[in-house]
Amino acid sequence: MVYDLLLKNATVIDPAQNLDGRFDVAVDGDRITAVAPSIVGEARQVVDLEGKILTPGWIDIHAHIFAGFTTWGFKADALCLSTGVTTIVDAGSPGWANFLAFKEFIVEPARTQMLTFVHISGIGLTYGPAGEMTDMRYAAPEQTAFVIQEWPDICVGVKVRQAAFQVGDNGVEPLRLAVEAGRLSGTPVMVHIGAGVALPDVLAGMRPGDIATHCYQGHGDHILGDGTEVIAEVWQARERGILFDLGHGGGSFNFEVAKRALANGFVSDIISTDIHSSSFESTVQSLPDAASKLLNLGIDLRDIVRQTTAAAAASIHRDDELGTLRPGTIADLAAFEILEGEYEFFDTHRQPHPGSALISPVLTVRAGQVYRPDDLRAEVEQEARRSAQTIRAIAGSNAAALQQLKQ
Repeated sequence: MVYDLLLKNATVIDPAQNLDGRFDVAVDGDRITAVAPSIVGEARQVVDLEGKILTPGWIDIHAHIFAGFTTWGFKADALCLSTGVTTIVDAGSPGWANFLAFKEFIVEPARTQMLTFVHISGIGLTYGPAGEMTDMRYAAPEQTAFVIQEWPDICVGVKVRQAAFQVGDNGVEPLRLAVEAGRLSGTPVMVHIGAGVALPDVLAGMRPGDIATHCYQGHGDHILGDGTEVIAEVWQARERGILFDLGHGGGSFNFEVAKRALANGFVSDIISTDIHSSSFESTVQSLPDAASKLLNLGIDLRDIVRQTTAAAAASIHRDDELGTLRPGTIADLAAFEILEGEYEFFDTHRQPHPGSALISPVLTVRAGQVYRPDDLRAEVEQEARRSAQTIRAIAGSNAAALQQLKQ
């Protein structure tokens, strides 16, 4: 048999199948054909991954990629393909009223698979300086659910942000309406947790399978409450099946909160970047960058791969097709090497943390097509430059103030 692509001699980690060892992977077209300790046969393209780690393509479930349409929109296609990310999910930049623009101008031209949570606010995150749910007239559960049901290939759930700036005096009423949209569409709700709305009240309104994002944020109303222990309501929520996502971003990852949570035995369920036009490079460069921070906090590499593949796919109900190397599924794969050295990582408060290991991307396969970081470098720089120019043009001298509003 002649394969289109044969990846040989890698250390394969696929938590969805409990695979952890030396395997070859064969690809035909856009599908994985075989995974075995040794695959004998010809291939149109052979890549030797001796000494490298090969995983399912990574999935970033929290980003803001509605570039040119929303305040924090970031052009992410080349960045994803240069860093092992084969699927990226926008966390509510589009609402029902501007979803079709997201579909036409963001999803359809992309090589990376781009999905979205649809914001309960009909305007989504169009205008950052104003909280999108301070005016409840923007809430649209029926229209939100309709869009999700009409375009299930793109829409994975509902987004709501539950912090004082975003909801004003409306408390958890936006969450209640988001959950209603989730019920109508049969999808999960991703909830931004932040200062100004009591976390126990937010968690009480969430359902099993819903996602609390920014779980290691340090701005108040976080998982440690006012102390150093993970509060009881967080443990109870986890027992009920609520998922906790990292959601790094420009203001939502605090090393001290993470360290104390890990000392309590509380580990995030999913790792995501919350990458956007003003967080890229300033606080988080990529999903491997965010994951490297947890690796250097003591999280096992196998668990990091689980959080960025199988767990991420399951959280958006795509684990039948994504987050695995099971033969017959889409040929989305990522290869990395672990570099050893002296590194310094920063949280969103610019607090440093030393590290001795860095997850470095080597190769990405998206739907059977091979991409290498060096080949995409100029394109990544161009994307970043355009995104930075956009935020500067919108914010002018108020970019720092706008970043604070994102928290």
